[in-house]
Amino acid sequence: MSWIAMVPVTLIALLHLYILWLEMFAWETRGPAAFSSLPRDLFKPTKGLAANQGLYNGFLAAGLIWSLLISDPDWARNIATCFLLFVLVAGAYGALTASRRIFLIQGVPALIGLAAVQLL
Repeated sequence: MSWIAMVPVTLIALLHLYILWLEMFAWETRGPAAFSSLPRDLFKPTKGLAANQGLYNGFLAAGLIWSLLISDPDWARNIATCFLLFVLVAGAYGALTASRRIFLIQGVPALIGLAAVQLL
């Protein structure tokens, strides 16, 4: 995988590590600012649900980081493509079920990453 393609993959992995941290460890402290459309009183009772979501975001980040560590360019591209598609699906589903903003935060970067990985 070219270094130009590695840049968006790295940035998307970092985004998902941030989401992991936010949902697993800072849900009650930083969560209300990040998810301002939710009432504040929902953060404490939904802490476990948010942590579960954070774990899944960590899996996405792990797969993207794994793709950066693979020396075979074909395998690296295949693994990056797989995990970027997972991110794209998550972003599309979030946009349909929760907020269109999720697609801008997750889906659009995934599309950019897919284009970079496939074309470069």
